[in-house]
Amino acid sequence: MDGNGTQQTTVLVVDDVAASRYAMGAVLTRAGHRVVPVASGGEALVELDVRLRDGTLPDVALVDVGLPDMSGFELCRRLRARPPMAALPVVHFSAAATSPGDRCRGLDAGGDAYLTVPAEPQEIQAVVRAAVRGARRTTGTETAVHRLTLLSEAIITVQAARCPRELAAAAADGTARLTDSPAVVFVTGPDGEPYRAAARGRLAPADSEAHQAAARLVTRLADGRTGVHTTVVPAPLWPAGTFRPGVEEDARLTVATAQDGRTAVCLATPVRRTAITDPADDGLLARLAQASALAAEPLLLYQVERHVALTLQHSFLPQPRKLPHVPGVDIVVRYVPASRQTEIGGDFYAALRTGDGVLTAVGDVVGHSLDAATVMVEIRHALRAYCVDESDPVVLAERLDRMLQRYHPDITATVCLALVDPGSGRVRIANAGHIPPLVLREGGGAQYVDACGPLLGLGLERPPATVHHLTPTDRLLLVTDGLIETRGTPLATSLEQLRAAAADAPTGLDALCDVLLGCFGHDREDDIALLALRLG
Repeated sequence: MDGNGTQQTTVLVVDDVAASRYAMGAVLTRAGHRVVPVASGGEALVELDVRLRDGTLPDVALVDVGLPDMSGFELCRRLRARPPMAALPVVHFSAAATSPGDRCRGLDAGGDAYLTVPAEPQEIQAVVRAAVRGARRTTGTETAVHRLTLLSEAIITVQAARCPRELAAAAADGTARLTDSPAVVFVTGPDGEPYRAAARGRLAPADSEAHQAAARLVTRLADGRTGVHTTVVPAPLWPAGTFRPGVEEDARLTVATAQDGRTAVCLATPVRRTAITDPADDGLLARLAQASALAAEPLLLYQVERHVALTLQHSFLPQPRKLPHVPGVDIVVRYVPASRQTEIGGDFYAALRTGDGVLTAVGDVVGHSLDAATVMVEIRHALRAYCVDESDPVVLAERLDRMLQRYHPDITATVCLALVDPGSGRVRIANAGHIPPLVLREGGGAQYVDACGPLLGLGLERPPATVHHLTPTDRLLLVTDGLIETRGTPLATSLEQLRAAAADAPTGLDALCDVLLGCFGHDREDDIALLALRLG
């Protein structure tokens, strides 16, 4: 700032005549400008390179048209060809080239104005002020457009988040880009669990006392408030190490509360005391916080629904230790819910004792929702009731099909039923649109049983049961497609990958299931159910 409180400008004066450089510099210095004099176009380019690296580019360049190494017009063209310097305003001046054609050449080369010297000091000062003012106006507009673009990109990323943790990470990255500083974002919902993420800083471990204290403070600030508000928390009250390990900093918090009054998003950034805060910054962060809160509300509500569905599934699926003990048959089961960012499915397994042996089943209700989980429970209970007086897997599949048509006409399901006779090793299989069973032979062989049929819920005629015989060393494996199905990969390819992995797996049933889950079961978008058995 100069003595009048206006922002001081730096002027690069390019003139090969020392007396002219001095005279121009004196006029500008008396007006309160900082002057950098150079004698040629080459010197000007070197000086600008140095200042570019230091971040001290001048505000305007006054360039003599008649330089010894290149014309002032050529120097201007070179500046315009270099993006970091292209926005530097250039004012050409000359005592000799004063015709209208010379002025046109200067403007065509990219110059912002043209001075004929000698000129009155007031004119020189006015031209410099106008050039700087125009450049700052252009730069400010470009900056505003850039920041609005960053905001739009951040909001799009936030709205595409599939879970609260992804949303927090997207909001933290957007906040850091908007403020050019480290950022930490807290997302809290009805259950009070905070989801947090950091950008441009090292996020402390999940059990960090600093982040736990910060989350509690954010929850208190959001309690009972609606809309968006911004506050600065001084360092003694804001936990040290939140933004940078071991560093105590003031924090600027932008907190937005969703319409439910229980979902809050907080964008936290360190306060830079030496910086002049642009009021537009708070407005952009407020918009991002509000968009994040609106996007977080359904995600957090879904987390509650997902927890209910998981609880429902776990409560109705029999625990492995509670499977019925059938002499002559060993059974191992596994159930893995879908990854946290995806919806709950309707996968299930069953092992039921009947008068003709043990009935095993693995199935999947089509769809991903709480409805799918509840229909899964109905199918399991219906199957359990039906097999009290009926063991034939084809008859059981027909009854389940009619049950779905009557009570859930808009829902379909797949299931593979296998009735095993422990004494003879005879297996009768009814497959309703499911992955066929895989038989693993001792020594590494593996093949799918040729058993197929239409989905449940369609009312279509069912083929006869497929009969297979197990030897004491054989293993029978039933799985749901959540184990292997991958977007972009043909199902036939996935089935072959499963067959090869199962053939190479250890002989134990537990080891078989663990190996397959280790090979295929990471971050799946669907539930996984496995059932493996052998004659004992």
